[in-house]
Amino acid sequence: MEIDAKRLSLGPSNIVLRGCELKNTHWALGVAVYAGRETKVMLNSSGAPSKRSRLETRMNYEIITLSLFLVALCSIVSLCAAVWLKRENDHLEDILFYRKKDYSEDEVKNYKYYGWGLEIVFTFLMSIIVFQVMIPISLYISMELVRVGQAYFMIRDSHMYDEASNARFQCRALNINEDLGQIKYVFSDKTGTLTENKMEFQCASIWGVDYNGGRGSLEKDQLEHNVQIDGIVLRPKMKVKADPDLLQLLKSEKDTNEGKHVHEFFLALAAYEQALVYAAAAYGFMLIERTSGHITIDIQGERQRFSVLGLHEFDSDRKRMSVILGCPDKTVKVFVKGADTTMFSVTDKRLNLNIIRATEAHIHAYSSLGLRTLVVGMRELTASEFEQWHSSFEAASTALIGRAALLRKVAGNIENNLIILGASGIEDKLQLGVPEAIDSLRTAGVQVWVLTGDKQETAISIGYSSKLLTRRMTQVLINSSSKESCRRSLEDAILMSKKLVNVSGDEHSIRGSSRDGMSSVALIIDGTSLVYILDSELEEKLFELANRCSVVLCCRVAPLQKAGIVALVKNRTTDMTLAIGDGANDVSMIQMADVGVGISGQEGRQAVMASDFAMGQFRFLVPLLLVHGHWNYQRMGYMILYNFYRNAVFVLILFWYVLFTCFTLTTAITEWSSMLYSIIYTAVPTIVVGVLDKDLSRMTLLTYPQLYGAGHRQECYNTKLFWLTMLDTLWQSAAVFFIPLFAYWGSTIDTSSIGDLWTLSVVILVNLHLAMDVIRWSWITHAAIWGSIIATWICVIVIDAIPSLVGYWYVP
Repeated sequence: MEIDAKRLSLGPSNIVLRGCELKNTHWALGVAVYAGRETKVMLNSSGAPSKRSRLETRMNYEIITLSLFLVALCSIVSLCAAVWLKRENDHLEDILFYRKKDYSEDEVKNYKYYGWGLEIVFTFLMSIIVFQVMIPISLYISMELVRVGQAYFMIRDSHMYDEASNARFQCRALNINEDLGQIKYVFSDKTGTLTENKMEFQCASIWGVDYNGGRGSLEKDQLEHNVQIDGIVLRPKMKVKADPDLLQLLKSEKDTNEGKHVHEFFLALAAYEQALVYAAAAYGFMLIERTSGHITIDIQGERQRFSVLGLHEFDSDRKRMSVILGCPDKTVKVFVKGADTTMFSVTDKRLNLNIIRATEAHIHAYSSLGLRTLVVGMRELTASEFEQWHSSFEAASTALIGRAALLRKVAGNIENNLIILGASGIEDKLQLGVPEAIDSLRTAGVQVWVLTGDKQETAISIGYSSKLLTRRMTQVLINSSSKESCRRSLEDAILMSKKLVNVSGDEHSIRGSSRDGMSSVALIIDGTSLVYILDSELEEKLFELANRCSVVLCCRVAPLQKAGIVALVKNRTTDMTLAIGDGANDVSMIQMADVGVGISGQEGRQAVMASDFAMGQFRFLVPLLLVHGHWNYQRMGYMILYNFYRNAVFVLILFWYVLFTCFTLTTAITEWSSMLYSIIYTAVPTIVVGVLDKDLSRMTLLTYPQLYGAGHRQECYNTKLFWLTMLDTLWQSAAVFFIPLFAYWGSTIDTSSIGDLWTLSVVILVNLHLAMDVIRWSWITHAAIWGSIIATWICVIVIDAIPSLVGYWYVP
């Protein structure tokens, strides 16, 4: 677009996404782009995978088994009816239950009789209609209602409320609540997930000198810099620990060569990233104004204006960003900051080799302390270099095709032969309760993997502070730069892990809890190695090695590599996976896992929007999994088995009756009772128990995390429990049917009356069965169970009192 005869380019940096806030902006000129079906939400909506509960998937197989059982029952009835029709062919005209003659009128007529073959087919079809209660269609509705109730209590749980961000737990997917009780692998981001993502400047290495004196404490007599504009005093919101030697150098030695380097270092920090801006302000470099065309900085009382001539944004290929500034002394300088792995490759090593070596040593020391490091470099551009860059930059910025690649090429040409000014160390503190949360999860048998884009040393330091790593663990480091090197490293690591198993004599100690640290193995691998491993034959070796490790730590990984690691485990094991992150770079990982959890933190809401559940802190994962996950799994597993049980008992009673009625599918239980059985008679107690019942208290589950293993072992729902439940229905249905039958054998009781007795008996039976299994009683549970029995009595009386309802003979 053109403004004031100047051609401007619009790119990703100009797009304001949902949730963004514009600050210190008086006016803005907006253009609507990517609207309607081209919005990011609409384009991404179809890409989100459909997730289904593992318990529900297994339940579908059991329903197929019940369908086959239903077909078997219908086939038995049809075959028995065929034999009976052959044997009683001469007595069909007036035999009970089957009579071919119609005596209701003066003139005797024949009912429709289709012959032996068709009668068998009709018997089979009628059997399906009568016995169709065996297929628990209402179970799906009951499950959804139970999940809504479970979600309500999870959302209202005060133990998962984050006061700092005023964020409650969010249940964004209702169909996988019970999967929270079966999680075996947790894949976690580091920044913003394990840490607060609130950066605080701690120390700096400038021109080969380590200024680390400020890490001790914040000095009370430290001079606080402030600026007065239009009568308003501006001061930084955050106080930063300042190194006294560095402060003295800036005050007394500004004109020395060392002072100039320090001046340029803080000038590079003063306009970008909040933590660095606060750090520069603490040393007297206070940002006053920043626009797209210039920045104004108060440098120890002297206000200077710098022209922003160009900006190359950060990208994952370069892993650095640069800005070209026109300085007040008419010089043009390019300031570059980025990761050490990419910055040292574009420096002029002929000029300051000793400075580079000293800076590298300081960066390694900072990383070992768990600090995030950033390298700053610069160089002065000649007039010809600037003109050449400016023309290339303008052409690339306004290109309609391949703009990103052209800008990357222009940036690569200008970002070279840099002078290393120094490096900064920024602390990102752990969130409250993270070490205790990781320890509880590992005690529960959950393996925690951390996938981060940070340096290896930083990730290892955070691993120790979060109790993910222990000093007793044997660390396996894989930092390879070729496929063959990766192959050798993986093979050597697998051999070493096998030797450790042989020494310990127990392979489970390799994969055990955090307490089995003597023979535990921690795998630490970087993103460069994963480039050669993922999507190749080496994936199997990586999985074999990772499966033997109690901790896996992936460093310098890209977003797609995070998803690849999750897929590596998900596609090779039946265990449930959970991914948790807070930023847009975690979306692919969150969507790939069986359960995705988003942290509503400092990096927007992209992770939350793509997640199944959202919360404010990592530590809330413990009550979510160990408490609510266990409860949801136990309740849902029992509810599914109970629904199978109650329906099977009812159908078998109908089946026993068929054996005594010439296989004619005549039912003593009215059609209304058959329909209301799964709607009124037994539905409400099932839902109430599925929402409210608790096998163990919250305190017990948190005190003994090992109880979470019930979900790993599938103790609440498995094939064995299913068949035991089905066998249980055989004798219970026989008892409900035959005891009233023999009690009234030879009496004058009619079919409808004994059918009512069977209806009341089976409802009382299944509700008493449920009552005996209830662990935690409440007044709602009492009202649901005993109220359902009373409601059944009332419904049976009402049905019997209205002769016009289906199931009655009318004699004029």
